Amino acid sequence: QVQLVESGGGLVQAGGSLRLSCAASVRIFSINAMGWYRQAPGKQRELVARISSGGRTDYADSVKGRFTISRDNAKNTVYLQMNSLKPEDTAVYYCAIGDRYWGQGTQVTVSS
Repeated sequence: QVQLVESGGGLVQAGGSLRLSCAASVRIFSINAMGWYRQAPGKQRELVARISSGGRTDYADSVKGRFTISRDNAKNTVYLQMNSLKPEDTAVYYCAIGDRYWGQGTQVTVSS
């Protein structure tokens, strides 16, 4: 049973930072597609960032230069460092392995 547990969400003022963590119940060193997604109220879930087993990263245009995805295979954990947060970043953030396994989500709220 694969489990993903996100943490690190919360309320922050615009311009602030948060770091999200996603702890996996399985070894992730060989998992190619691990990503962070988000869903704002009334909107579809969208890809925020993803990272391959080799460390290649991809970002949504809206977060490039502000967010950084990373992985620690020894800890089976994926991170999302979010800087210069904007109110439009407010959403529930989900960790995923491919599109098959999902975490329960963590709320990020950015106040203006």
